[in-house]
Amino acid sequence: MSLHFTDEEFLEAWKELDKPQLEGGWEFFTETMGVKIYRLYDKETGLYEYKVFGVLATCTPELCADVYMDLPYRKQWDGYVKELHEKDYDGHSAIYWEVKYPFPLSNRDYVYVRERRDVDVDSRKIWVVLAKSSPLSPLPEKSGVQRVKDYKQTVAMESDGACGTKVFMNYFDNPGGNIPTWLVNWAAKSGVPAFLTDMQKACGNYSNYCQKNKK
Repeated sequence: MSLHFTDEEFLEAWKELDKPQLEGGWEFFTETMGVKIYRLYDKETGLYEYKVFGVLATCTPELCADVYMDLPYRKQWDGYVKELHEKDYDGHSAIYWEVKYPFPLSNRDYVYVRERRDVDVDSRKIWVVLAKSSPLSPLPEKSGVQRVKDYKQTVAMESDGACGTKVFMNYFDNPGGNIPTWLVNWAAKSGVPAFLTDMQKACGNYSNYCQKNKK
């Protein structure tokens, strides 16, 4: 039994692979590189929560899940990673992630927990990864780096019926500080599809990486 996520959360995570749930104020935001992005305005923060639907045409869902979970490998292919590792903090395991932001903005960092489950549903195999910020981890904030204290992400993946992966992602984070609207919009419109493109390339190179690092 997970300490961080419930069975119900994992069951809910994959359902939008079949039918996007867009009631309650969700609006179409953009479509680029075959990726559709919807957003929901959060009145409390003035920010948006996002849902992403797309297909990674050249890699299997199991490979995508393995690449997504591999933190040391991500440091090699994700150019926005400044620091990324999983550690035990007073018996509480969490991930520390510092993200590079463009000058003159301060970098952001996250302390979060995550869990992957490979779920079997009516003879379908679905890979689910849940993540959320973990304020309980006793990791002091760095000078000059803004701590993101409100972060959550759901990723669900299954075969597209061919050689690729059907992906659903739901995420929200509050980067804090005075982030310009143009940067927030750029991150959603360009950053997410670019990340999926980079991840697809990373999947293609993963076998070589594992051989070199004897995984």
